[in-house]
Amino acid sequence: MHRKLLAGVTAGIAIGVLTSMGAVVPASAISSTNADLYVLHAVPATPVDVYVNDKLTLDDFQPGDMAGPLDLPAGTYTVAITAADAADASAPVIGPIDLQLAANTSYTAVAHLSEAGKPTATLFTNDLSSTAAGEGRLTVRHTAAAPAVDILAGGSAVVSGLVNPNEASLDLAAGTVSAAVALAGTTAPVIGPADVPIEEGVNTIVYAWGSATDKNLALAVQTIGGLHSSPDGVNTGTAGLVDTAPGSPLLVGGFALSLLLLVGAGLAMARRSAGAKS
Repeated sequence: MHRKLLAGVTAGIAIGVLTSMGAVVPASAISSTNADLYVLHAVPATPVDVYVNDKLTLDDFQPGDMAGPLDLPAGTYTVAITAADAADASAPVIGPIDLQLAANTSYTAVAHLSEAGKPTATLFTNDLSSTAAGEGRLTVRHTAAAPAVDILAGGSAVVSGLVNPNEASLDLAAGTVSAAVALAGTTAPVIGPADVPIEEGVNTIVYAWGSATDKNLALAVQTIGGLHSSPDGVNTGTAGLVDTAPGSPLLVGGFALSLLLLVGAGLAMARRSAGAKS
């Protein structure tokens, strides 16, 4: 089974490289006995090895890489994340943790930093429920060492107090939505309004990861399609890293840029406040 996993991981890394170029790679439909698992490495500057049930599954996994989907029989998998080239899984930097995977379900396991900057891991369940005709889904996952945010539409908070490691999801009419980002509990936009592209029948999942303090924030975007109400829809998926350097032309959507720039703005505001009190 682990040979099959490693082959799936290799394919998944190739998918990740293509995503920032806008490629769409079809994924197998989930069966009634298996689960789909994506794995995102979102701990900056820390190459790792990933062990599944004490077997080396991902060797020298680099920050920003996303593997998958791995087609796995439903069940419980013990995952340990070690330093790169560790002899075994006896001294993990994260875990071991048990991942309980249900049949006919899609997951993304993320190794990331807590809000306090400590390595941790979170298992997210990907929402594959059908969207209404003419609608798409936007999911935002906060996996960065960064403060809480509110997401505004029309000046009102539609997502409030999003903190690490939580997520928020909205089904919206296909098209472009004007949104803004504010510090949690406020309504004055810090960044935006910005345009958010919503595609019909697609769950666009945005991950903010990295550390605001260390100034290495980055962005990963995963898309899962085939969510149309029509029974003929087929799930597809892509995942990958997008550069988040200021002014980068590769940023996916103004909303993602807003989320990441907010962190820097929040820290700058905190520093100014601290300076005023001294």
